[in-house]
Amino acid sequence: MSDFLWQAFVTLLVIIDPFMIVPVFIALTRNDSSIVREKTARKACLIAVILLVFFAIAGDRLLNVMGISQAAFRIAGGFLLFLAGIEMVMAKSTGSRTPNDDEEKEATDSNDISVFPLAIPLIAGPGAMTSIVVLMRDAEHISFTAEISVLLIAIFVLALTYMTMRLGERLMKLLGVTGMNVLTRVFGVIVAALATQHIVHGIMTVVRDIR
Repeated sequence: MSDFLWQAFVTLLVIIDPFMIVPVFIALTRNDSSIVREKTARKACLIAVILLVFFAIAGDRLLNVMGISQAAFRIAGGFLLFLAGIEMVMAKSTGSRTPNDDEEKEATDSNDISVFPLAIPLIAGPGAMTSIVVLMRDAEHISFTAEISVLLIAIFVLALTYMTMRLGERLMKLLGVTGMNVLTRVFGVIVAALATQHIVHGIMTVVRDIR
């Protein structure tokens, strides 16, 4: 089970990517006081926790009600993750985890950025939601302890995300823009590899079911 839990941690860490959020958070809160920044970071992460826990618990049931098979969801989720990986590596928006122009304008004009764009789609985006549903499905075949562990890992990664936002200015001074970009690109390669694994696993399952 330890290998699965390590895989779950790496998956959620690279797809949420706490370091990628820091420059955006600093830019959007540049005129706010430290107290407002702390409140914004805390609220965004709490909303992300609620969303991911909801999808972890109810996501599989929703898919079953809609008649979506595990293989189909893995393949579709793999493509979404692959888009996110491309976006992270190439630094070009694919729409998978970054807002479009209209959404960016709305976020700039809004006084509360904790829900959008921080919680959604930067922290708990489609990739994170897809990943936690897949991880919970895999955990069901292991044990109840594994399912609880996936939830705790998700909460831990989000707590790490909160800390990176709180220490954002220090991290930017330490790593710089180049350092942040290097980390994001490395994470992007890992995300793309995980996406490919999901797609291959889903296709193999479909082929096995046909036979």
